[in-house]
Amino acid sequence: MERNPVGKLLLFGATGDLARRMLLPSLYGLHADGLLPEGLTITGSARGELDDDGFRDEASKALDEFLPEDRKDADKIASFLQRLQFQPADLSDESTFAPLAEKIGDVSGGLSIFLSTAPSLFEPAVKGLEKVGLAGPTVRIGLEKPLGYDLASSKEINDTVAAVFPEERIFRIDHYLGKETVQNILALRFGNSFFEPVWNARGIDNVQITVSETVGLEDRAGYYDGAGALRDMVTNHILQLVALIAMEPPARFDPTDIRDEKAKVFRSLRRIAPEEVPHCTVTGQYVGGAVKGEIVKGYDEELGRDSDTETFVAIKAHVDNWRWQGVPFYLRTGKRMPVRRSEIAIQFKPVPHSMFAGRGGLLQPNMLVIRLQPEEYIELLVMAKEPGLDRDGVRLREVPLKLSLDAEFAGTRRRIAYERLLLDLIEGDQTLFVRRDEVEAQWLWTDAIRAGWKANGTKPRHYQSGTWGPSAAIALTERDGVTWVDD
Repeated sequence: MERNPVGKLLLFGATGDLARRMLLPSLYGLHADGLLPEGLTITGSARGELDDDGFRDEASKALDEFLPEDRKDADKIASFLQRLQFQPADLSDESTFAPLAEKIGDVSGGLSIFLSTAPSLFEPAVKGLEKVGLAGPTVRIGLEKPLGYDLASSKEINDTVAAVFPEERIFRIDHYLGKETVQNILALRFGNSFFEPVWNARGIDNVQITVSETVGLEDRAGYYDGAGALRDMVTNHILQLVALIAMEPPARFDPTDIRDEKAKVFRSLRRIAPEEVPHCTVTGQYVGGAVKGEIVKGYDEELGRDSDTETFVAIKAHVDNWRWQGVPFYLRTGKRMPVRRSEIAIQFKPVPHSMFAGRGGLLQPNMLVIRLQPEEYIELLVMAKEPGLDRDGVRLREVPLKLSLDAEFAGTRRRIAYERLLLDLIEGDQTLFVRRDEVEAQWLWTDAIRAGWKANGTKPRHYQSGTWGPSAAIALTERDGVTWVDD
């Protein structure tokens, strides 16, 4: 696609944790590799009384703390810091926007805005930006998800932003889509001919998607207790993975075609009715236990009060279209799990007839495993003959064909997901950003689940920290003769 880089970048929340850990190191990485437009200025903004030098000093400390040692180059860091300037702003105070606009100056050469704030500040933010001329045709805005907490609030936010910015200048950010391995799903599916004939209900038995975390609340208690695992991970990240696995082949690799196909998947997700919710979903909340040999507290203990917020959810989902009819998608995410892992497992159907029956070795259906983190690899499990003279019959064993992206591309630096997303925001490429109809279709589906929980009086089941969630999550798959991939 034709890229249209801007000359200026505005970061709201520039002194926050996300900026320090991800945004500033990502922007430095782009700068160090000569990928930022020449002359691009980066204006940080947040509450507080920092000046330009103070912000540069804070940025320098963040880079020292979060950059890998082999990426620290004193000259490049110094030249990157010269791109930075700072203007204090309180988004709830409209008087702060005029000084901000004055600091940024002329935006005829293009301005990209990165807005990561509480949803309550979206309306005053976009109205304030419009009032001082920072929302015109040369300005695009990036919005950090989650956008709202249900369909109604998401529509309200989208309407607010759409009143000032048209859809083609709105970039809704899901950092999962910036991960290299997530994008490799498209390459794996649509760059290799041998998968397509079996990538459907005739060839695939089930799909499992697991996103597990070993951490608890950390510093997200205020947000997380109002969101829970369903809103925090399923709506925001896991459903995007479902779309990439289930989508039809786009005609071209461009923003419209790719997002059109993803939106079709979301519209095809079978709504889970209230009477089906107890059979198709499991919720849980961790209690005290041990993770990686360390004793940890339960959720209520960490929070300091009793709560019915789910920290684990497992769902049996279906995509009701020709390709996927009858194929269950098992989705699972939780905190205080035994390991940190993001993984997609594609379980293929068994061969229709085994000529090896009774000859030794159990014939296993093939499985494709796509590991997103912490390692990045693609593994195909196939059956192979064990070495030997076969006097007592041929013996088969399951063996992995493994492509480690970390090893195969060892000479290529693995980039932070935000590097790609920030560069695309600066250059105007919407391919890896989420469109409004996608967001609202996702909320429509997960809102039905929450309505079912409410109708059934569902409360999270307790599970011990360091385990794979409530035992009911095991029953969710085993009723269908399926076992979660936990290795």
